[in-house]
Amino acid sequence: MSVETRLAAQGFILPGEVPDRETAEGWTTWRKTRHSFVPAPRISRAVYDGKSTRDQAIHDLHRRATHANLPLLDTPMSLAVSELMETRLLNNAMKRKPTTRPGIMINGGGNQGKTETAAEAAAAFEDLWLGLEEFVDVPELPGARDLRATVAYVQTPVTATPKSTCQAILDFFGTSGGTMTLTQLVQQVRVSLRDHRTRVLILDDITRLRMHRKDDQDTLDLIRALMSMRVTLVLIGVGIPDSGLLSGGWQNPETGQWEFPEPGHEDWRDDASTQTARRFDLVDLRPFSYETNGEIADFVDHLTGLEDELRLFNARKGMLTDGGMPEYIYRRTGGVVGLIERLIEDGASLAMDTGLEELTEELLDRVIIRTQHPKRDRAAGEEGDVPPALPAKKAVQGRKPRNTAFDDKGVPQITATRK
Repeated sequence: MSVETRLAAQGFILPGEVPDRETAEGWTTWRKTRHSFVPAPRISRAVYDGKSTRDQAIHDLHRRATHANLPLLDTPMSLAVSELMETRLLNNAMKRKPTTRPGIMINGGGNQGKTETAAEAAAAFEDLWLGLEEFVDVPELPGARDLRATVAYVQTPVTATPKSTCQAILDFFGTSGGTMTLTQLVQQVRVSLRDHRTRVLILDDITRLRMHRKDDQDTLDLIRALMSMRVTLVLIGVGIPDSGLLSGGWQNPETGQWEFPEPGHEDWRDDASTQTARRFDLVDLRPFSYETNGEIADFVDHLTGLEDELRLFNARKGMLTDGGMPEYIYRRTGGVVGLIERLIEDGASLAMDTGLEELTEELLDRVIIRTQHPKRDRAAGEEGDVPPALPAKKAVQGRKPRNTAFDDKGVPQITATRK
């Protein structure tokens, strides 16, 4: 085995323990290593055939790892979420007044990439924020702990109560609530968020709350109260508008934000509620649509980005985007980002196993993908319509990690770098 092959093998065959993002240490490890995977090099079949049997096996493993770790690509839907988070997190972190920080609710169906989109945006913000603090040499906070946790990522407990939710937040920091009362737990959460200098609190699977249970109603009041703790609250869930989480609130027609009364108040009939309203922007992460030329072009762009990541020897330009392949992939997946990735990932493995080394409709027919509600796509001709001609392809918007850029004077530039 060549030295180059051995070094490559060490980086992908045994990747080690996957970081647990539900702890401060695990989140930090994931944030720092989230873009460290190096895909397999592109080599010709002739170069591959000239390798030893062992080196061929290593290269095949690297190709499989590449297909199993397809990058998170920007879509028009995910960009809307990322850009809102980028602006909101930075603006809220800059606030000096002890006012409520407006939060964000991210809604969408399963396999839509809600968690990964939010986590990537939060990690990019943390990279930027830590870079800014280092640049201006922010002094240590008196009495604060050494562990910095700019972002805290927490899963909503399966059976949520105010106490279990507080403990889930404390678990992220490695702190035990022990036998504390609810009042003491809330105070400990407040202290932990301050001591670890947390700016963003992400609560995933928020629709585990069922509003017919009093414990869940109390938990929602607790969550809204967290907004007064100088953190930006990001709630992620499936079917938020139908879950009851928005009950008791109203959508401001001027701002589009959902506003909620102060915990303990029933409605908007008293001044105390309106003065301390908790505000959220609700954003939807929807599947791709396939009705207009622009929507079709966006979908084809996404397929172009995925096609560029494949390491199949017989792959060709347009393998996923020419002819009826886009309509086929949309029909199989309903435009759901996670299902598209699964279809391509499993198809690439099957293409290697069979020796076909390319993706075709016949091969992808062998990949089992089940959608909960299969869509009949008029644009793809499933209701007797003639499929529209595919528009010219645009340059794909692939995702690259956001980094803090510095100008020639060393001043940090607040920008996001993408392909």
